[in-house]
Amino acid sequence: MRVAIYGRYIKDSHYSFVKKLLQKLYEAEVSKIIVFENISEKFIEYDEKKQIEIFSTHTHLREHHIDFLFSLGGDGSLLDTLTLVKNSGIPIIGINMGRLGFLSSIQTDEIEEAIEAIKQKKYYIDERTLLSVSTKNNDLKDTNFALNEVTINNAHTSSMLTVHVYINNEFLNSYWADGLIISTPTGSTAYSLSCGGPIILPDSSNFIINPIAPHNLNVRPLVIPDSAVLKLIPESRQGKVFLSLDSRSVVLDNAEEIIISKEKFPIKLLRLNKHSFLTTLRNKLKWGTDSRN
Repeated sequence: MRVAIYGRYIKDSHYSFVKKLLQKLYEAEVSKIIVFENISEKFIEYDEKKQIEIFSTHTHLREHHIDFLFSLGGDGSLLDTLTLVKNSGIPIIGINMGRLGFLSSIQTDEIEEAIEAIKQKKYYIDERTLLSVSTKNNDLKDTNFALNEVTINNAHTSSMLTVHVYINNEFLNSYWADGLIISTPTGSTAYSLSCGGPIILPDSSNFIINPIAPHNLNVRPLVIPDSAVLKLIPESRQGKVFLSLDSRSVVLDNAEEIIISKEKFPIKLLRLNKHSFLTTLRNKLKWGTDSRN
């Protein structure tokens, strides 16, 4: 088994976990461990076998024929790994070292159980739909996909903008709002939820169109099939708009067409058999919490 380990940084309080993770990986007879350059120092320090190598790009993952990628941190860290994994099909194992950890569902005290489950192949792979985004000027290069959502809002100002939306080339609406969210089922528990959007199950084959603070009383979130192709044309008085894919943003010119559709490949998230979307919904977001239950 060959594994990669990603993280933004390691807090002092998590140094003991680094030692434990390395110990359990070696006990599982992992043949290759590569660690992202940002966090490599502590891993190399604690590596008694002196076998750890450093990686920094998607190409490195491909070259090492990695089987699994551990994401250490919160959901933001896991979203970072998308640009490393891309279309390689490498399953991502989210270890929650942050706060909520909705996507990073495995807790640090479950690491021994998780590694044993991987060794015994007793786990489940969630294939999550991605959004694919294209623009005339190819502003997003080869990282033009998002797991949670694509968001449009004004650049450098809090004023309202207009977004003209077409579904399969048929005009839907012109949204007057602070911005617009196009969410996947995975993202339905993220930014879209904060803006009053519905929660939809990961395998429901839908997207959500959700305005941010719309200046209308008759505009609400809309659920559409993920086979639809969206065309968005934003208009801003400032002449520039922000296009955000999860945590990555670019600035676009006014009225530049944005095409959004379902990406050809999914992202694979590994979860333990005892975890599910519904249990996470109840445990992490306190869904249905009621003193009578």
